[in-house]
Amino acid sequence: MVKKLIIMLTTVLLIACSATKPCCGQIYENKEIKKLLKFSTFYAAVNGGTSLSDVDVFSVDNGLSTQTISTPYDYNLTIGLRKIARFGYENKAQTFYDGTESNYSDAATVGKVKGVEYLFEIDYKRQEGETYVDQHHFVRFSSDEGCPDELCVNFFALKLEYLEDGFADVKYFEMSERYRHRDGKHLSWNIGLTHRLAEPYGYNALDEWMLSNGNIHYTYLALQEGYEVDVYSNTYYNPAGEVVANSAEVWEAVVIPQVLADYTEKKRGELKKMIQHSLVVGFDYYKYNKNTWLHAWGSLMPYHYDDGSEFSYHNYVDGQWYDYSGGLIYGIKVNKQLGYFIEGKYNKYWNREWYDFKLGLNYTIF
Repeated sequence: MVKKLIIMLTTVLLIACSATKPCCGQIYENKEIKKLLKFSTFYAAVNGGTSLSDVDVFSVDNGLSTQTISTPYDYNLTIGLRKIARFGYENKAQTFYDGTESNYSDAATVGKVKGVEYLFEIDYKRQEGETYVDQHHFVRFSSDEGCPDELCVNFFALKLEYLEDGFADVKYFEMSERYRHRDGKHLSWNIGLTHRLAEPYGYNALDEWMLSNGNIHYTYLALQEGYEVDVYSNTYYNPAGEVVANSAEVWEAVVIPQVLADYTEKKRGELKKMIQHSLVVGFDYYKYNKNTWLHAWGSLMPYHYDDGSEFSYHNYVDGQWYDYSGGLIYGIKVNKQLGYFIEGKYNKYWNREWYDFKLGLNYTIF
């Protein structure tokens, strides 16, 4: 984690250096550091609340008994540093950043202004008893030399990003460099290359245990992982020697699913990360006035270089595939009383997809 942040911060300095007229050695001067950090915000916040209510589980195996299953409270610890210019439709309604903001425009290829923008945010979360980590770090650089429109980038855009979504079970490091071409005042197209470092998605650790009839050698797998079975007493032990089941039904319904999950997670962790080089094409559209606004962006990766490695994703899909992502932010104030909006973003990389959205309307009665 520390290594990733160091790499990202170093990249910020290098990009800022290349974007300035003086020589790179002057980046360490106070005025350059202040310029890089100007308008940036460091924030830290803790949010929490009640989770699922307690659940009573009844049993009549040895007379009536009741077990209460409690779910611990939810929480979210957020730490971040951001320097991102707000688009016209964004307003700072809150006085402070508290870690609950959903800024869909952060996923856009380019920002509102030229130069360097960045975000470094990590969230430690517990939701409905599940603990996980979300991270989103990126450095975004846009060049718009000689372009009269704020969003247009005549030459190129560069984005370096690390994303970890605990709920979607996806984690990758991505860098993209794109040539951008303006098509009118509000629309621009881009084409370039993207490079992603991630685990070999598509790999299934259980494939080697599959039988020709579609079943799996789950008991043999459990024995390999250190479990023991006493067939005479119908007792099942975990690797620590503890009894985990006293019947085949409990063994198959409760223990085996956990064995398979632990084995899959272990095998995934043993594999090295892979670099995937891909062609990317995309677009950005931004039009805003105080009553109507539309911001949309999208990226498509139609071709991926196959290095012939054993765990290449090409092996799992028999050739090429499409990875894509996009976002939409639309709002309209119909009149002084009525307005509605729709916002969201969608991503599909390899065999993972994650998305979020919101929509609604506002009506002022008086």
